[in-house]
Amino acid sequence: MQELIHRAKSLLESGEIARVLGWRKGENNWDVEPAFFATAEDLESNFIYNGFCGANLSKYMIEASKLEGKTLVFLKPCDSYSFNQLIKEHRIDREKAYIIGVGCKGKLKIENIDAEGILSVEGAGYPDCSEVLTVHTLYGDKTVAYKDAMLERCHVCKGKEHKIYDELIGDSVDTCDADRFAEIAKIEAMSPEEKFAFFQAELSKCIRCNACRNVCPACSCRKCVFDSTKFDSAQKANATSFEEKMFHIIRAFHVAGRCTDCGECSRVCPQGIPLHLFNRKFIKDINSLYGEYQAGADIEAAAPLTSFRTDDAEPGVGRG
Repeated sequence: MQELIHRAKSLLESGEIARVLGWRKGENNWDVEPAFFATAEDLESNFIYNGFCGANLSKYMIEASKLEGKTLVFLKPCDSYSFNQLIKEHRIDREKAYIIGVGCKGKLKIENIDAEGILSVEGAGYPDCSEVLTVHTLYGDKTVAYKDAMLERCHVCKGKEHKIYDELIGDSVDTCDADRFAEIAKIEAMSPEEKFAFFQAELSKCIRCNACRNVCPACSCRKCVFDSTKFDSAQKANATSFEEKMFHIIRAFHVAGRCTDCGECSRVCPQGIPLHLFNRKFIKDINSLYGEYQAGADIEAAAPLTSFRTDDAEPGVGRG
């Protein structure tokens, strides 16, 4: 972590960058949040990079691109797909960014640690993270395997290669140990009634906090249809179960072909709804109908839903 701070301070002091976009420490080492840093002192006191820095910083660069001077942004390998996609959609000014690709050994979620009264967690530091976390609680200490506390997306990681960067700092470790589409295959095998019941149960938990929309790099519209005051979608609480489902289904359709599967929607959901399943289902079907495609992997590649080929699937072709 000190290497990241040292490099950021050096670029700030040289005037090459005007600010730093990274992660700010909180009361605990798992309580971190995205933040801008304008001074070397702030970086030294409050910057952190550890196993709990799961937040994708790409979307914050939309506003940073409007500011004077360059912004240094730290991107994990998976974040670089989202950054690329935003460049492709002309939402980010590449010339306003200085990208440092940081190593990643999998990111953690405190909720994945089955313990009450957590006081501190050891072993989540970077680059010296441990294979086993030591969790200190009000009721004693316990150990948890690092991989058991990882975010779901890390188990199906797209790879540890940065797709865009100006320089790289730190090493990464491959964390992929599961099939990316295994959950989707299980749902596809359900009967229509079982599918409806599954998603009804999950989406009924939604409190319409809009966290999924606000964090999603693909949801970058200046004005969202769900903020309109002309109809009831602007309300926080769901008026009906129909409206409850449509919010997430419409949002998934809006990002189809553009979602990089960064998993931020599921990471921030306070209700624990596996929202990534909608997006991943669309990704699986796009791969099947139009050929393998990974949003954000190649800025120049034609997106499958915005281009036409004579061998494209005919309208009306459905998937389970």
